[in-house]
Amino acid sequence: MAGMNRRNFLKTAGLTGMATGISMTAGMAHARSGGKVVVVGGGTGGATAARYLKHYGPDLDVTLITNEKTHYTCYFSNLVIGGVRSLDSIGHGYDGLRAAGVKVVYGTATGIDGDARQVHTAEGDRYGFDRCIVSPGIDFQWGAIDGYDEAATEAMPHAWKAGPGTTGLLRKQLEAMPDGGTVVIAPPPNPFRCPPGPYERTCLIANYLKENKPRSKVLVIDAKDAFSKQGLFEQAWGRFYDGMIEWLPAAETAGGVRAVDPGNMKVLTEFDEFDAAVANIIPPQKAGKIAQDSGLVDSSGWCPVMQATFESRVMENVHVIGDACIASPMPKSGYAASSQAKVAAAAVAAKLEGREPPRPSYVNTCYSFGRPDHAFSVAAVYRLEGRGDDANIGVVSSGLSPADAPDEFFEREVLYAESWYNNLVAEIFG
Repeated sequence: MAGMNRRNFLKTAGLTGMATGISMTAGMAHARSGGKVVVVGGGTGGATAARYLKHYGPDLDVTLITNEKTHYTCYFSNLVIGGVRSLDSIGHGYDGLRAAGVKVVYGTATGIDGDARQVHTAEGDRYGFDRCIVSPGIDFQWGAIDGYDEAATEAMPHAWKAGPGTTGLLRKQLEAMPDGGTVVIAPPPNPFRCPPGPYERTCLIANYLKENKPRSKVLVIDAKDAFSKQGLFEQAWGRFYDGMIEWLPAAETAGGVRAVDPGNMKVLTEFDEFDAAVANIIPPQKAGKIAQDSGLVDSSGWCPVMQATFESRVMENVHVIGDACIASPMPKSGYAASSQAKVAAAAVAAKLEGREPPRPSYVNTCYSFGRPDHAFSVAAVYRLEGRGDDANIGVVSSGLSPADAPDEFFEREVLYAESWYNNLVAEIFG
């Protein structure tokens, strides 16, 4: 916003970040209801919600259902693909949540019954709840790109859900490709998880190729004509990877990738056919499967919520947070999910106590790497505008790394990014 420099923004962001975290308890007594809360999804949103439920309501019976024993964060996964970090470095277990009093169940949630207030799992178990927080992440619109289905991901991985089977596969393909080959990246249309992610990935793959396979190139065939942090990314592309990266906006291809041929490693637009040594196809997205199967979505494919508490607009006593919910202008990002989780946890604890939930603020911060020693960030502070069920999230202030900053600034942003990551995962999983 005009008149908000970076230093003042960071002061505001820090204060507001506290407001969505532990200091929120200053205006509310800890819940003593002993109610049952089931959290579905063990990623950033779900794990944060579970931890903060126990913080706001120490007597709450909190059960976290997750289908993974190790959660690999999507944020920083591009550094793994680019060979900067190991996969293990972004993997986190749930011992810290257990130590905080959360019951962690390894299973696959298959349905949420709002009338019976139960979560059903593929293992045949049923978990009753007074309130449920769902953080299901994203799923893909298979078939939106002709020829691109789940089977095609073996040849053309999306790597948009971090882990050995996606992140690791794309990394192995980059290592195996010949020098002189083309890596095709196909970013999806809005909205999707991590808006800057495909373009950070472009940078870090180009960095790997420049150091190891310098005759290769990266071709970005976009479904959009503009993207997050575009000026900063294009600056990095021109400065560090001269001639190695080509970006085709949607206007030049009539909408991006239309079809793929995984058997022959071909990517097709309305007008052209491209041969790919490696094809990273990121399909259009929607709310995660459990949200779809439980009827928590609307015609958009995403979950409508009351943004003051993230309670579902279609199912009582159920709250939806993170990538799956409709929370514009907040992006679908890990840090946004964590902020939303704290708001939802405070609301649930208050409602189970029979009190009015505290009026929330929200914050998002996102770091991106142009190369391993060059990073930049965007951040925003939000507050609730209006009252009642129709209150919406509005932007208070925002900040973006300045393009004309000296090298030392971008190098320092790398240190900030590392600290941001370490503090975030320690708060959630530690």
